[in-house]
Amino acid sequence: MTGHAEMVVGTNDTAPRIGSGHIAVLGTPRMINLIEEAALAAVEQLLPEGKQSLGTHLDVSHLAATPVGMTVKAEAELISVDGRKLLFAVRAHDEMDLIGEGRHERVVVTAASFQARIDEKGKSLRR
Repeated sequence: MTGHAEMVVGTNDTAPRIGSGHIAVLGTPRMINLIEEAALAAVEQLLPEGKQSLGTHLDVSHLAATPVGMTVKAEAELISVDGRKLLFAVRAHDEMDLIGEGRHERVVVTAASFQARIDEKGKSLRR
């Protein structure tokens, strides 16, 4: 299974705007976000009702800079399923170069019980 996501780099996607550097090129956190979007596109529609996947680990290299105005495409290929754990090989390309690659892990959870745990955790802030 493979998922894809695409974007055109805008000024709000640059390293200075998102706090990850000083040069106006695609910021690494935004590239990572696009990679996660591709992983979601690969599997979310196939999960049973009430289930969703959450990102748990990323090992991704940002290999080349991408200027504002250029299109970036991300691909996530599901390469392993181990119980609830999903492992993806991920890549991102701009119009000229491979700009990122690596591995991304997600875990499948029951949305309601996960939300209940988060709500309980949030209550500790209000005590």
